[in-house]
Amino acid sequence: MNGDVTEGGNHYVNLYLNRNHWNLEDYVKVITDMTPPDCPVVLNIICNNLSQDEKDIIEDTILDDFAYNLGLVEKEEKRHMQSFALMTIGLIISGILLWISNAMAEVPRELLYILFWFLGENLCDYIFLSGYDMRKERRLSGRLASVKVFFSENYEEPHYTKNDVDVLFSEIEKDINETIQNSEEH
Repeated sequence: MNGDVTEGGNHYVNLYLNRNHWNLEDYVKVITDMTPPDCPVVLNIICNNLSQDEKDIIEDTILDDFAYNLGLVEKEEKRHMQSFALMTIGLIISGILLWISNAMAEVPRELLYILFWFLGENLCDYIFLSGYDMRKERRLSGRLASVKVFFSENYEEPHYTKNDVDVLFSEIEKDINETIQNSEEH
């Protein structure tokens, strides 16, 4: 696998298909993560020995895998949001109990302090550290789920006109809108 070109606001990933490469997904993730977010990613697979059925299977597999990964990231993000809500509620309740615990004995009050600081630390960790990573992973997975796959017989410099780029952007936007509509229906 080799090559990536940023040209005219677009990012093209050129891959020479070799059946010995099994790290395609990782390669595309790394390249996509390094490109500016406003550049669409076009996966140009360069091969000369595949039938149309094989090309269709490869394209469907790549797109399905990236869509599956997007679903996993969204599921994980939903789980984290539920944990965030529970930590926030627990922090508020423990803060209220600390405030009204002036008449309580010393030992239960110390337990409330421990609970309050534990929930507060985890909440801050989520807000400032893991929350950012989750949002970044979701953006990356969304970009990968909207990748366009093309096949070429040999390597050629991509020469896309502005009209070609506009069509590509409209196709990506249409795919994103359809995905959003389908997720809202389910």
